[in-house]
Amino acid sequence: MHERVLKVGIAGYGVVGKRRHYCIDQHPNMMVTSVCDRIEENFTSLTSNISTYSHYKDMLDNENLDAVFVCMTNDIAPVVTMDSLKRDMHVFCEKPPGRSVSDIEDVRVVEDSKPDLKLIYGFNHRHHESVIAALKIIKSKKLGDIISLRGVYGKAKLITFDQSDWRTKRDASGGGVLLDQGIHMVDLMRLFAGEFKEVHSFISNNFWKFDVEDNAYAIMRTATGVVGMLHSSATQWRHQFSLDINLDKGSIKLQGILSGSKSYGNETLTISYANPNLDNGLPEETRTLYNKDPSWESEIDLFYNLITGKSKSTNGDSNDALETMRLVYKIYKADKKWSDLYDL
Repeated sequence: MHERVLKVGIAGYGVVGKRRHYCIDQHPNMMVTSVCDRIEENFTSLTSNISTYSHYKDMLDNENLDAVFVCMTNDIAPVVTMDSLKRDMHVFCEKPPGRSVSDIEDVRVVEDSKPDLKLIYGFNHRHHESVIAALKIIKSKKLGDIISLRGVYGKAKLITFDQSDWRTKRDASGGGVLLDQGIHMVDLMRLFAGEFKEVHSFISNNFWKFDVEDNAYAIMRTATGVVGMLHSSATQWRHQFSLDINLDKGSIKLQGILSGSKSYGNETLTISYANPNLDNGLPEETRTLYNKDPSWESEIDLFYNLITGKSKSTNGDSNDALETMRLVYKIYKADKKWSDLYDL
């Protein structure tokens, strides 16, 4: 028995939209039938059986779509998400969910009015094999409870792709490197440790001097006393992704992340086992190297399985998007000078 093929539209056909298209094409029961983008040159690689539009509303009005992938700028993404839901289309929206907490709160109001529809956000790092393995260890309690986390996620500039500089304009982006890239680290810290209630931070744009931050430094604490330290940077000349998780009986280190740029190094998971009888700081360790990245396809599978009722996973749903955005803005607001200056 063949399953129904879902018709998919992609709103925003830049670098991310094209990558989503490639991954959707690998799924046997999903098919891209239309795309929209303001830049007509982005359509040059498309086959003739795919409809193209310059405005997302024309695509939603004229196409009989089952689902929409929203790959648009932060100011537009929540609007397209809500319009798609209102037209009874399932939605997969890239991160961040918008420019502000209120954006995702507005989306959730519409989502609540459409209980039969599925809405997922592209917190892609949750689907990396190293992260999945680390979460399994933490949940098993083999290494006890988490004591602290220390994460660094940095790149060398604010503008990542060869497109407009909307990421440097607060009106369009809502924030800089913390909201654009650091949000992945914020999301992982929540995934591993739960919600952080107390937040202190320093936010700056002293180097690139754009309208958004190029560095964010935060120290946070959960209600149970787990401490998280975070540095999100656009002045990290050697790109870096690292997350150290210290537990009662050992530690977990996530180092490197497989990405399109290939600039963050090998993706590895190192487990250290505490030994109270040793005081030389050189415990027994095991290290796993991951040489493939199935995360993008995994997200597509999850979305399809949610739509067809094969899964009830809440991994990366709108509640995750809301709580992660709330923590991002707690970090912004914890620096009084930054909060007052930009009226967040």
